[in-house]
Amino acid sequence: MKITCNFLHSPTLAVCTPQLIWCDRLNNLSHVIFFFLSEWTQRDLERNENVKFCRQYIVFHDDKSVVYSGPSGNCTEIKGELLSVDSPSGDMKAVLRESTIKGEEKQFLEIWHKNRKLKCLNLTTLSKHGKVYEDDQFGCMVWSHSETHLLYVAEKKRPKTESFLNSCPKYCPPNKPYITGKIIYSGQQFEYYEDWGEALVNKSSPVLCVLDIESSNITVLEGIPANISPGQAFWSPSDTGLVFVGWWHEPFRLGLKYCANRRSSLFYVDLASGKCEQLSSNSSAVCSPRLSPDHCRIVYMECGIFGPHQQCNRLCMYDWYTKQTSVVVDVVQRAREDGFTGIYSSMLSSRCWSADSQRVLMSCAQRSAFIITVSLDTQLGRFQKKGSESKMSWVTLEETQPQADISWQTLNFSPPPEEDNSQYPGLDFNAILLKPKEMTAGSKLPLVVMPHGGPHSVLVSEWILSTAVLCKMGFSVLLGEEQLQCLPYTPQTFVMADGFVCVCVCVFRCVVEAGYEYNTDIHLEPAILEQMLNKSPIKHVSKVKTPVLLMLGEDDKRVPSKQGIEYYRALKALQVPVRLLWYPGNNHSLSKVDAESDGFMNAALWIIQHLSL
Repeated sequence: MKITCNFLHSPTLAVCTPQLIWCDRLNNLSHVIFFFLSEWTQRDLERNENVKFCRQYIVFHDDKSVVYSGPSGNCTEIKGELLSVDSPSGDMKAVLRESTIKGEEKQFLEIWHKNRKLKCLNLTTLSKHGKVYEDDQFGCMVWSHSETHLLYVAEKKRPKTESFLNSCPKYCPPNKPYITGKIIYSGQQFEYYEDWGEALVNKSSPVLCVLDIESSNITVLEGIPANISPGQAFWSPSDTGLVFVGWWHEPFRLGLKYCANRRSSLFYVDLASGKCEQLSSNSSAVCSPRLSPDHCRIVYMECGIFGPHQQCNRLCMYDWYTKQTSVVVDVVQRAREDGFTGIYSSMLSSRCWSADSQRVLMSCAQRSAFIITVSLDTQLGRFQKKGSESKMSWVTLEETQPQADISWQTLNFSPPPEEDNSQYPGLDFNAILLKPKEMTAGSKLPLVVMPHGGPHSVLVSEWILSTAVLCKMGFSVLLGEEQLQCLPYTPQTFVMADGFVCVCVCVFRCVVEAGYEYNTDIHLEPAILEQMLNKSPIKHVSKVKTPVLLMLGEDDKRVPSKQGIEYYRALKALQVPVRLLWYPGNNHSLSKVDAESDGFMNAALWIIQHLSL
């Protein structure tokens, strides 16, 4: 398995930050040098962890073209850094760092000024709040425009509690908000705190925090409604307040990871008055608000609540001064004549605006043979006049040699008439086929099918470690994707629930859903429960003859692991060849280095064993 180990060491780009470091004008020609700091992640099999490192690039431009572009220096590992952000001028930098001291995890907030550390605050010792959020759902770290304050999101500090049996406790009624401080409350020692689900465990009540750079004072902002969780925040024009996305708690906290369609709105809280104002619709889901460089407009993505998780978004724009909201790009029900299928993207880039505040750039899944990644405000690609953007030329900072022995192609399929969706007739769908280039004449390659995709996500032609290694091992791989709206509502499409029993060897984690649109008011009537059972793999377990390998994460809050265990027991009782892999400390994605590497190796060996390859 030498190939697997080599591929497991392949790095993945996490973020790229462009900075202008020198600009001059000589003989009416502009000479500009751009400095790019890229952050990467890579699996370290020996340390059993993902390591993060940075690499620098330099681009020299002479007003007409790029004269030189390439890497500068060697890579440097970044240790303990959870978040980092440069100030607007580039003179200062804020870093959130985590360190373990005498067995206790502590968080530190560092402020750097050019080549020296200006100050370091021990956030754990200050105890103004809980842990700082570093995730991409709520987390943010943003400098004020004046560079005098820093905004971030953290868990709300919880009150100290103890048993009723302790002497002289102070009782706090559960229906009244607690008061933080030195008071210890009884009766709340075992209070249940809902969190936001998969990959957001122990993140329950985020609060907005502001650090005064000069005084080192941290303020936890008030005025935000108690029934919403704020995140993705930034400073309003003139630093008068904060704009943020707020997710409603009621009727209960719905898991947010992979589910962009949870009810949320755009809010503004004024720092002087503490008044909180709602800026967007009350009955939709929003994300990724981005302020234009001229501080006049905010763009954000909006979609309906419930339904497919990664459904088509509309791009909305809020005018800061007129207080009017307009739809820039609406939801596309069917692909347009020009091939545009709508905006299917989980978030906007933090630097999505062009420098002139007239255009927004984004990446989203489309039926295109090419993928272009854009870094804003650089001379790697120069904007053409409106309508001619496709004529831009691009320069690659560093080439990565493709795998010459692997070929791939996009296949188009149309469902047979008997399986056509009456609500959306004439839909077709894509699949991506990867296979080794060299094949013995007349030989048949074993095919691995990965049907994950619609209705809640898509698979695109990008680097996927597992598929590359499988191709290197002599397999062909089919990545399936069905149209989003087509899948949930037609009984025919749920043949996938039975389909896994027909393949030669099966490796799976979660398989099927019943097709009903979720609603918190839904009542599970007997008819609905019957349909759920009919579409469940457990209903057809007696038909399974195929060897099955199950992989479950102990901390999976997306698909209850208990269901997988019950399925395993049912197969064992029927004496079907089955094996269960149980990964402690892993959630639904099984993305920790130990689980990812072990899971793939076991899956590959399972296929080889039972296909007698």
